[in-house]
Amino acid sequence: MSVVVALLGALLGGSAAPGFVALSEVDPTIGQEIRYASAHNFTGRPVAGYEEPVCLLARPAAEALRRAQRQLSRRGYGLLVYDCYRPQRAVDAFVRWAGDAEDRSAKAEFYLRVDKARLIPEGYIAPKSGHSRGSTLDVTLVALPGGRPLDMGTAFDFFDPLSHTDDPRVGVRAHAHRELLGRALAAQGFVNLPEEWWHFTYQPEAFPHTYFDFPVSVSSAAR
Repeated sequence: MSVVVALLGALLGGSAAPGFVALSEVDPTIGQEIRYASAHNFTGRPVAGYEEPVCLLARPAAEALRRAQRQLSRRGYGLLVYDCYRPQRAVDAFVRWAGDAEDRSAKAEFYLRVDKARLIPEGYIAPKSGHSRGSTLDVTLVALPGGRPLDMGTAFDFFDPLSHTDDPRVGVRAHAHRELLGRALAAQGFVNLPEEWWHFTYQPEAFPHTYFDFPVSVSSAAR
């Protein structure tokens, strides 16, 4: 399926491409805090395309995440996802936000030491995202039972070199947690983006050349 076909299907009101599933149907024990469906994100508002706070993924990625969850749970840890499939319209909204020099409402939490004008040139915001292909997700570790997020050195979506997976300044405990998360996901076929400790892509991707734009909702993955 081409990019054009995927985008046209969304405009015509089509559902997700065959092969997408709601993560909760594959593994309901994995926590979900879909930030872009709420105002708690770097834009300070719910993002276009996020109709419901649900994680959608291509099925192979969801099943691999389930395997990682099972392995981690044996050691007293679990997974919490912040973002999964991301429609192209949301990526477009990020680019527009990055170009709005007046909107700095979330700077203190998400890009304290990076000038907003540098977010696109330095690669923190891009016009295309692997999330739109369905096999990329943003995820962290939690302690079980209870689901308390562990110290990872920075918050999710903190635009700063400290968020680089191997940055040595984050401390021993946070570095160990990043390594644990990385090893657990790598064992199931996920590859980390070195600039973001939370960002992983399952390979081989189910849709390596397609950027989808259907909305994030349970009905989008319905059969």
